[in-house]
Amino acid sequence: MNFPDDTIAAISTPLGHGGISIVRLSGSEALKIAASLFRSKSGRRLPVPSRKISRVGYIVDPETDSRTDEVILHLMPGPKTYTREDMAEINCHGGMMPVRAVLQLLLKHGARLADPGEFTKRAFLNGRIDLLQAEAVIDIIRSKTELSEHMAMQQLEGRLSEEIKAQISRLTDVCAHVEAYIDFPEEDIDQLTLSQISESIGLIINALDALSKGYDEGRFLREGVSVAIVGKPNVGKSSLMNSLLKRDRAIVTDLPGTTRDVLEEMLNIKGLPVRIMDTAGIREAHDLAEVEGVRRSLRALEGADAVIAVLDSGRPADAADMELLEKVSFKKTIVVLNKADQRPDADIREIAGVAIRQDDSGAEVVQMHENSSEMPLLRISALTGHGLDKLKDVLYSICLDPSTALSADTILITNVRHKDLIDSSVAALSEAMASINRRDPYEITAISIREALDRLGQITGAVTTDDILNKIFSDFCIGK
Repeated sequence: MNFPDDTIAAISTPLGHGGISIVRLSGSEALKIAASLFRSKSGRRLPVPSRKISRVGYIVDPETDSRTDEVILHLMPGPKTYTREDMAEINCHGGMMPVRAVLQLLLKHGARLADPGEFTKRAFLNGRIDLLQAEAVIDIIRSKTELSEHMAMQQLEGRLSEEIKAQISRLTDVCAHVEAYIDFPEEDIDQLTLSQISESIGLIINALDALSKGYDEGRFLREGVSVAIVGKPNVGKSSLMNSLLKRDRAIVTDLPGTTRDVLEEMLNIKGLPVRIMDTAGIREAHDLAEVEGVRRSLRALEGADAVIAVLDSGRPADAADMELLEKVSFKKTIVVLNKADQRPDADIREIAGVAIRQDDSGAEVVQMHENSSEMPLLRISALTGHGLDKLKDVLYSICLDPSTALSADTILITNVRHKDLIDSSVAALSEAMASINRRDPYEITAISIREALDRLGQITGAVTTDDILNKIFSDFCIGK
């Protein structure tokens, strides 16, 4: 069984060849264990320090007096450390053997191997960061673009924590006001006071709703947007993917049905991570491999965040094209007319075969039904690259709102755990509002407000359980 006062050790750099590898320790015995294994260049032992020091020397096995590696040792007494505990970091030579040998010595002399994310978990438990900030650490590690790293840094710096804590503070005031009348039942809340309480709850609901509505944008920045390129065989899907990536990732031939599987690659569009997927042509399959390819294409289409539906501008759309547009009409979709280099004067209405109109900006859009989404319509040539910059711009704009996502004042939630808790808080506060309007006993209203407070507290970690913490930190790598 692991105990919170154990001294933990782990390799904090990826295993493999490199300039250096780092082993870190944290806990009450961290300084003592590290110092006991260290020898200076002259062979002297190192006393346990009372302040931060760095020394060059060797890690030595005390039993054999053999040198394991030449290192730089950093000893850092708490509480001004990452975990607020005594910490040590050992910079070894990069490579598999030196760093593993150093770790084994640490474990042999009193440390235990850290659990995934245990260093960051201790930083949370010791009050250096809250749970939102702890989760931001893994987002920074996994960030795919400069923009996604920027949003994660905002969370690590406490921007989202400050907003959630501000709503908790406002809601606590409301709750105290309501519960005061429970404690003093002879005092009745007048209509003016009830209106003020309702107004305060309404403002909190609006603030939380605004955070919840930004989740898709935040998720796209954190995880990336999955974009499926779909269409009939031989309309140029693989050529489009190659042109977007600027390299030959997909095989391109004149034979229909060349692509039999879903190919995936990452693309950076102005800081937005995009997972682009080239799919098999959607048609009536002619063999088992193509049947499976079409099935996978439809599954990729179903799970995609956005879609690029490719039509061939060299021929009028047919029933299969119309069926495809029907399938994607309720998603974030861009309809592209490829091979514009072959037919630059093509009549778009003839090709698309559907009613096309201009939006407020003058751009052409396709809308299959009154309730379906408007789909931007673009002419491109995957062969020459014509229209690809416009395609990237439109793809970016349908996924992110440039006026908010790039603003220094924007706070976006990126984690589904946060969204679910915010949404359940809003539901509880909406019930509290309904309770006030029904003139229910104040205890009923207070229960709903307390429920909302509990949900918001779970976001920052003010209210949590071991199961929640274990799940969150299990996603971390060992050594972080």
